Amino acid sequence: MEYTSGATSWQKVLRRAAAGLLPRRPRQRRPGWSIGVPLIAAAAGLLFTTTATTADGTALREDRRPQLNQLIEDRREQVAASERRAATLRGEVEQRTNTLAGSDAPIKEQQNRAQGSLQNAGFTALGGPGVTVELNDAPQLEQTQSDATNDDLVVHQGDVQAVVNALWAGGAEAMSIMNVRVLTTSAVRCVGNTLLLHGRVYSPPFKIVAIGDPAALQQALASSQGVRLFKDAVDDYQLGYNETVSTVRVPAFEDSTALRSATVPR
Repeated sequence: MEYTSGATSWQKVLRRAAAGLLPRRPRQRRPGWSIGVPLIAAAAGLLFTTTATTADGTALREDRRPQLNQLIEDRREQVAASERRAATLRGEVEQRTNTLAGSDAPIKEQQNRAQGSLQNAGFTALGGPGVTVELNDAPQLEQTQSDATNDDLVVHQGDVQAVVNALWAGGAEAMSIMNVRVLTTSAVRCVGNTLLLHGRVYSPPFKIVAIGDPAALQQALASSQGVRLFKDAVDDYQLGYNETVSTVRVPAFEDSTALRSATVPR
């Protein structure tokens, strides 16, 4: 221990006492990062915990496309099985109806009435002269103009609708898309560059067949603004458009006949 003179010790004591009586300086505020670091650490921990729970032992970055393709294929098989079962049930209903019609006059009358409307409703296959239009995507980007985008190189929903509407306007008596009978109430939708029709998905080229006067159908196609715009894109981006006249056949309508809505004509 170091000893000092008495005068010096008393001076130190007095200075410390005076310093104790003076107001203290305010404490410095803690910088923002010292508060943010714990919050960031807590958020990171919550994120890691959530990721681990979601992954459940699997790799989140794993390519799931094979699983998606398998799911699509499974759903297609289910739809095909349901369609086969529906066809079987329709056949049983028709067979029983024919049996009852042999001994029940009112049923026979209604059956004859329905038979007379089947063709107009699209439930019978038809054949005759007509026009076939085929729309197809363009080749790969490197084979076309350098300024072309992916949207420029594929067939869109509006392109298919333009052809279908033009054929109806030209007096088409019956029509099919991808060998599926369509009616005036059928909805044509595209998902990406695929066609969705009556719950089924089709890839290009899209084949549209219409029965009717070939000259009138071709004139309607030539007069359609939407078809003309697509033909311009054919010249610019090498999209596919083929139009032929021949004897064609369209199948019967085989989709559900259940009505979702109806309006009484006035």
